[in-house]
Amino acid sequence: MVDLGPHKYKFRFVHLVKNIFCFVELTISFLLERNDVQESKYSWLQESIHRVMSSDINDLYQRVIQRNNTLTKLFRASRHTPRGLVICQEKLVQEAVDTLLDNGIRGQPMRDGHNQVYKSFSDVIEGKEGRFRETLLGKRVDYSGRSVIVVGPSLSLHRCGLPREIAIELFQIFIIRGLIRQHLASSIGVAKRQIREKEPIVWEILQEVMQGHPVLLNRAPTLHKLGIQAFQPVLVEGRAICLHPLVCKGFNADFDGDQMAVHLPLSLEAQAEARFLMFSHMNLLSPAIGDPISVPTQDMLIGLYVLTSGNRRGICVNRYNRWNRRNYQNERSKTNNYKYTKEPFFANSYDAIGAYRQKRINLDSPLWLRWRLDQRVIASRETPIEVHYESLGTYYEIYGHYLIVRSLKKEILFIYIRTTVGHISLYREIEEAIEGFSQVCSYRT
Repeated sequence: MVDLGPHKYKFRFVHLVKNIFCFVELTISFLLERNDVQESKYSWLQESIHRVMSSDINDLYQRVIQRNNTLTKLFRASRHTPRGLVICQEKLVQEAVDTLLDNGIRGQPMRDGHNQVYKSFSDVIEGKEGRFRETLLGKRVDYSGRSVIVVGPSLSLHRCGLPREIAIELFQIFIIRGLIRQHLASSIGVAKRQIREKEPIVWEILQEVMQGHPVLLNRAPTLHKLGIQAFQPVLVEGRAICLHPLVCKGFNADFDGDQMAVHLPLSLEAQAEARFLMFSHMNLLSPAIGDPISVPTQDMLIGLYVLTSGNRRGICVNRYNRWNRRNYQNERSKTNNYKYTKEPFFANSYDAIGAYRQKRINLDSPLWLRWRLDQRVIASRETPIEVHYESLGTYYEIYGHYLIVRSLKKEILFIYIRTTVGHISLYREIEEAIEGFSQVCSYRT
């Protein structure tokens, strides 16, 4: 370390003076030389029959101008103006500027003749509805719409229900092009008139256009990748966007009044990107941690429980319960269809679901469904409850949840499982999903 000796105080003094000059320069840079003035459309002026209505910001600007003009006159006559009067006027100008920038910063806010607080410049630009967030940062996007979301349980995972009112506006240019190409409209004006009148041909063209054109759904705030996803739109009635409940977790949305925006990709590149990268059925895992994102919750779990909550006590409940054996005859329902009271047999799942739709059986009614022979249902040590023999030599081995029809040579002819329509519906959905996944994997390989 170097010892400066008697010069160290001199260096400290020089360093202090430099800091003072830097502070003075920094303070001067904060002084306002010019005041910002808003555009006329944001500081509106309206004239009515009895009075003139103007924005509060105009009155504050007027106060600053008047006091500044008075101060300018005092400077021009500075030889004859007392110094105290000039200082007082400077304080008034500073007070007017402070009120313009932020009313209430000096304590008591300034009020008008009706005892209403003036709306200052900071009130105009701050907040969600302020000048920055509403006008500068938030801009209206073409080919977009917005509506409340409702549940669409009958939709596929990659589809969304689009209201007719929104769809006809989003796809208007494509509808016009389709009408002109098919020589259904001679000009753009004629095509727009047909769209306004909502002629039947317009809906047909709209259906053709929507088949291969994805849309983007976005729920603000978009905090991660799954906040905006692509869907294949279908027309629905009403004014709300229908959404599959499994995709709500990615959007962090629920059906209590949430709104979502819909955007229409125009170019072929944007459509291809939406189709191959942003479709909802291709974003099943969380990009952050890799966990499944499309997981059933709440109402979906209750629905799965109701769908599979049939009688699980087996065949012994009906066969050996005297209260359930009183009536094995089929009852005639109000629609002249026979309603099964005895457990019926069905050759395939389509017949069972058809009987349910005809209200001949209930969702949880036990039934016997013929099962494929290539799928094993017999437990290793399970023994039949009953064995029924027929005159031709065939016999039935009846178990708790299935029965086997064997020939005289003990070959398996048929297998029937005891199930319900709910289990059949769930099994068919799982089977279709596995087949679709296998087709996709074979296509990729």
